Amino acid sequence: MDFTFRYAALGDSFTEGVGDDDPTRPNGVRGWADRVAEQLGAADPGFGYANLAIRGRKLRQIMAEQVDAAVALKPTLVSIYAGANDILRPKVDIDDLLVDYDAGIRKLKATGATVVMFTGFDSRGSKIFGTTRGRTAIYNELVRGIAGDHGALLVDYWRFSEYYDWGMWATDRMHMSAAGHANMAKRVLTVLEHDHSIDVPPMTPVPELNRAEAVRANARWVREFAGPWVVRRVTGKSSGDGLAPRYPQLTHL
Repeated sequence: MDFTFRYAALGDSFTEGVGDDDPTRPNGVRGWADRVAEQLGAADPGFGYANLAIRGRKLRQIMAEQVDAAVALKPTLVSIYAGANDILRPKVDIDDLLVDYDAGIRKLKATGATVVMFTGFDSRGSKIFGTTRGRTAIYNELVRGIAGDHGALLVDYWRFSEYYDWGMWATDRMHMSAAGHANMAKRVLTVLEHDHSIDVPPMTPVPELNRAEAVRANARWVREFAGPWVVRRVTGKSSGDGLAPRYPQLTHL
């Protein structure tokens, strides 16, 4: 099929859709990018969508594996979010890392496509991930500069205060819930100045816990999510090992 509008979504778990479970879709997730593609293509049979994102990927992996693949699709629209998994590492040179990001954005813009970038989320509400807040702030300033230099659109995730509600997050406390992904799709479509008919699904209520209940809940979270995440970092493994991109070629949802 000869697609007249071609959207390529690049990145890690954020763009892949982790946290928005859907067993009927590739890799068992839906996500904000699928929702955006559904809206953009609703009245356009010539709309094609590729999602090249894979969970766990770091910025340089995304540049190496996904940028050229996206360019080969001759996109008219590209979204990309990369760097969150680097920021969570014990050591990272953000300035050096963003030099590579700049080169990747330059290559994507050279296709003539509209490019959408994201700032990182302000994790001040998390006792664990809040420790990376300073790194994310530096990353965000560099991302804003790159977006400005190349004329890319910017989705300023850092300023989305609705994500301070834990109902926007999945039970792993690391990825957005279905409500969070639907809300992000609305945010992206607003930046694209595109009408939409997205309804954010009800957020799962977060119960008020007493001290003992909170201790048990935190212990369960460490056992089920944080512990395995740390083990993967120590052993050099990734949650995305063995996974292929959800939609490596253009398709119409």
